[in-house]
Amino acid sequence: MPVYSSDQQFYSCLKMLFTQIGEVDPQAADQITKSKLTIRFNCSQPTAEVLIDGRSHPLQIHYGPNGVKPILDIMLTGDTLHEILLGTLKLSKAVGSKQLKPKGPIWKATALEPILHHAQNLYPQIVQECNPNAAT
Repeated sequence: MPVYSSDQQFYSCLKMLFTQIGEVDPQAADQITKSKLTIRFNCSQPTAEVLIDGRSHPLQIHYGPNGVKPILDIMLTGDTLHEILLGTLKLSKAVGSKQLKPKGPIWKATALEPILHHAQNLYPQIVQECNPNAAT
């Protein structure tokens, strides 16, 4: 059974995560805004989209489909994103095993490192709040 039962549960959990990252380290998004990067996480199971838009400061995060064309489009399942956020699956392994399918310049994903670092520290607690049945 997937970690997230619906797109709304998925969005709620990620909103909590990004809010807490912003509170812990307001500069975590600086690399993304400096690079003017737009990254879309196009998820299945549940069907959901999250777009991180670094074209202006402050960083904007859009939940659900929108008209912004990303520089980097990443296709993955909600469970794969869950494992990456927990730190149990490395990005390189996810790409190599085709659990994560990038479209665009994957090397630009390095701008996500500060956010990902904080996410891996904060996410286990957040996912327990969003979904007490999720494995961490």
